[in-house]
Order: sequence, then C-alpha cells, then structure tokens
Amino acid sequence: MSKQQKQKIVQYLNEAHGSELALVRQLQAQIAMTPRGDYRDKLETHLQETRRHAERLEARLGALGQGNNPLQVGLGAVQSVIGQALALTKTPLDLVRGSGGEEKVLKNAKDSCAAEAQEIATYTALARLARTAGDGTTEQLANSVLRDEQRMLERLLKEIPRLTDAVARAEFDGEGSYDVTETGAADKAREAGGKAKRTARRARKVPGVARAEGTVKGAVASASDLAIPNYDSLSADEVQDRLSELSQVDLAKVNAYERKNQNRSTVTSRVDSLQASEPWPGYDELGVDEVRAVLSEGDETRVKTVRSYELKHKNRAGVLQATDRELSNA
Repeated sequence: MSKQQKQKIVQYLNEAHGSELALVRQLQAQIAMTPRGDYRDKLETHLQETRRHAERLEARLGALGQGNNPLQVGLGAVQSVIGQALALTKTPLDLVRGSGGEEKVLKNAKDSCAAEAQEIATYTALARLARTAGDGTTEQLANSVLRDEQRMLERLLKEIPRLTDAVARAEFDGEGSYDVTETGAADKAREAGGKAKRTARRARKVPGVARAEGTVKGAVASASDLAIPNYDSLSADEVQDRLSELSQVDLAKVNAYERKNQNRSTVTSRVDSLQASEPWPGYDELGVDEVRAVLSEGDETRVKTVRSYELKHKNRAGVLQATDRELSNA
C-alpha cells in the first residue's frame, strides 16, 4: 500500500469515526424520548454496536500510525467534533418536534433511517477503497460494520408502519399510546433516584447521620416536604400528636423547619424529647420483618432497647409483639 493510498484510507476511517460519534449522540437522544418496548430495545442494542464500531475504527487508525501524523490527527479531531456538534444541535429539535410523543418517535425513526443510509454509503466506499489499495484488514472491518448498519436499517424500516399507525390512532382516534413516564429519560431519572436513596440509607447506618440529614433537609424544606401533611395549618397540639410516629430523620426535619418558621416552643420541646439514639444505626430504615429478624437472635438487652424505643416512637404492633415473645422466651 502506497503512502498516498494509506493517507486516503486514514481520511475515510476518520470520516467514519466522526459519523459513529455523531450517531452515538443521536441514539442517546432518541432513546431518552422513546418508551420502553421492542423498538427502544433495538435502539439500545444499536447504541452498543455503534460504540464498538467507534472503538474498532480507533484501533485501526492506531494500527495505521494515525497518532504519528499531526495533520491527520487534527483532521480526525475536527471531523469528530463536527459530527458531535451536528448531533448536539439536532437534539433540542428532537425534543420539540411533532405534535405529540408518537409523532416525535416516528420522526426520529425516519431520521435514523437517513443516518443509517449514510453509514451504509460510508462503509461501502471505505470497503471498496481498502480493496483497491490492498488493505484487507480495513476492508474486513468496513464490511463487518456495513452488515450491522444494513441490519439496523432493515429493522427501522419494519418499525415505520407500526409507528405511523400509532400516530394515526393518537391524531385521529384520540387513542394516544405515548407515555413519557416510560421513556428512557424517565427510567434514568428513577434509576438515579433509587441510587441516591440507597446511598442515603447506607449512610444513615453511621451514628448521627440520620439527625444531621434531617436538620439539613428541614432548613431548606417547604411544608409539603415534611412527613406531616398540611403542617402549616395544624395547631401545636395537632403537630405534637403526630410526632411520635416519625423517624429520627423526619423529626430532625420538623425541628429545623419549625425553628425556622413558627418556632413554637411546645413543638420544639416535644421534638427534643423524642430525638434519641436509635436501637442501632439505621433502625428507622428497617421494616417490621427486618427488625424481627434481628430480634430473633436472642439478645435480651437489644430486645428491651427496641421495645422502649418503639413504645416512645413508632409503636408498631408487629415489633412490639416480637419483643414480647422474645422476652417471654428469655
């Protein structure tokens, strides 16, 4: 392979690489707007394929000495940036286009068909050029990716009629099927929220963290954030009647909120009397069955501590019955 042939192959590889990076961004945006189901599964599968394509192209460029040619490195970087910039400028349009969710998904699918057609042309040209230059490795790579792109285009074309039918039902019959709560973005938000909750739960197993967390949250909370509904409309006596049901985190939230707002001494005094060390760090996060499992270990001192704490705070019948049973067997 001559120097001129190698330079041309590197150019085409860089163009393909920039295209793959742009497609990654486009697929991510479309997955975020697509509800769960077979079609989104196809998009997610192709997103993984596209990332692998980019990695394989990078590896081939490295094998051809791409890193040793400043001009080609610069060209590749510019092409990659351009591809990503095009995807970034397109994403806001994806979010607002169409009159409904069904229309957005259909328009995105049509855009994906166009993107796949361009990818197919790109790899067809790369494979042909590599064959002409006698670069069998690049030809094999291009043909491998080409098959993936052709397969994805076939899948997309099969989805178009179904997605069009969904638009028709929504527009003509008022039978919308698009549910924003099932989109990729919603799933990611729930996943992030779940991780945050699990992290907080683990952190509360450290002594003192529960009260500190509640104090911080209460200082910036609104009444609707508190565990007692309609808090601001309740009298001091009504608030006090509900305090014993709260966890240490929620007690600290109420305490901080109350001191920042109405600052009723009867409420804050009652909170102070209820704030105490849990039987063990993280206790308030446990359900009845989880507490029972610990009590069954037969530690009499722990059982008495739990009983005292429950009577003063949550007063859960299932836990109290378990403490009675354990103490009677002691």
